[in-house]
Amino acid sequence: MTTRDDSKTRLDALRVEIERRNPAQPEFHQAVHEVLETLAPVLAARPEYAEPGLIERLCEPERQVIFRVPWQDDQGRVHVNRGFRVEFNSALGPYKGGLRFHPSVNLGIIKFLGFEQVFKNALTGLGIGGGKGGSDFDPHGRSDAEIMRFCQSFMTELYRHIGEHTDVPAGDIGVGGREIGYLFGQYRRITNRWEAGVLTGKGVGWGGSAIRPEATGYGSVLFAAAMLRERGEDLEGQTAVVSGSGNVAIYTVEKLLALGANPLTCSDSSGYVVDDKGIDVDLLKQVKEVERGRISEYAERRGASARFVPGGRVWEVPADIALPSATQNELDENDAATLVRNGVKAVAEGANMPTTPEAVHLFQRAGVAFGPGKAANAGGVAVSALEMAQNHARTAWSPARVEEELTHIMNDIHTTCHETADRYGAPGDYVTGANIAGFERVADAMLAQGVI
Repeated sequence: MTTRDDSKTRLDALRVEIERRNPAQPEFHQAVHEVLETLAPVLAARPEYAEPGLIERLCEPERQVIFRVPWQDDQGRVHVNRGFRVEFNSALGPYKGGLRFHPSVNLGIIKFLGFEQVFKNALTGLGIGGGKGGSDFDPHGRSDAEIMRFCQSFMTELYRHIGEHTDVPAGDIGVGGREIGYLFGQYRRITNRWEAGVLTGKGVGWGGSAIRPEATGYGSVLFAAAMLRERGEDLEGQTAVVSGSGNVAIYTVEKLLALGANPLTCSDSSGYVVDDKGIDVDLLKQVKEVERGRISEYAERRGASARFVPGGRVWEVPADIALPSATQNELDENDAATLVRNGVKAVAEGANMPTTPEAVHLFQRAGVAFGPGKAANAGGVAVSALEMAQNHARTAWSPARVEEELTHIMNDIHTTCHETADRYGAPGDYVTGANIAGFERVADAMLAQGVI
């Protein structure tokens, strides 16, 4: 009989081997380690998962595509960026995951995001596999024409690897509705097909879904609300700190306000704003979505209730709820200690892996309800899958229907994570619950389909 100690020894050896075979990819190592360290009780209880190299296959992408992206700026200079698409696991359905355009993008980051996406997508229960892609291209400061030329060049290679039954990209950091439009236009131009289901995050007027831009932020708030309900509380009247000021952060603020909470902060790379009256979401949208300005401009225009803190840490602001919504590893152990000292009750990750492992463990030891990204920010990909369903049926659902579906999915994810954690002897541990629940769904499908 396989014991937990036997399983842990095997998983530790596998982690060492994965790090050896994937050098200089710390984010990927971190994501794999976080999952593997929770799986020992699963392997002890279900030894069939250990036999056919299943975990080894799960940690190795099915396909990794890297390509050159040449494009011309408005002055006629030619630039060369690098494009990526990592198709990680398709046991549950076509690969599904966003495209990120940011200077920090490299293969290790795309692999970490793709690996996380496998479990996140499994938790939705919507029949989608996991993948991720992007480029080290920086869209900031570029004209619409430059963005268009880059997207067209990027899609000229990517189109041969995607399709509604194969791989369905969406947006992520640096890729919003504008970029999805240019990418879709080039795909249509090259293939001569109106294949609406090949990309999600499209405009509502041409195949997109209502609530898609809002979905990730809304979903993380809904997950936070479910964690609080489990403890006999609700969001109304609670204060919240939110990091970031992009799509996820904006709609996190919007949903907090709708549910009666008071979001106090938002941030960008220059610093953060704290607004004692609560963030004015309409002004935030104007500054960041329309004018593409800096967060300091919000404080300048908001008045006496708001102040800008250059270069500061948003986690310095006392609040009941924390929602990291910017980027990976933005909330470290020192930040977690500050939040705990200030009485934080719940943390829900709106971004992908924004909390370092040390900070996660500190929250758990302090009894803070912690919702990991693969559960808490699954709302975006859930509505992407609903967009795919609408595309397949050539129909469009009302915003009310989509939001109702999203609420149902997020509550189901919370219940699944909570019950799975209980089943494996880790009550209240949403990290363990999310990892094991996602793993079991993917692993069962992989076992059923043979060694491929």
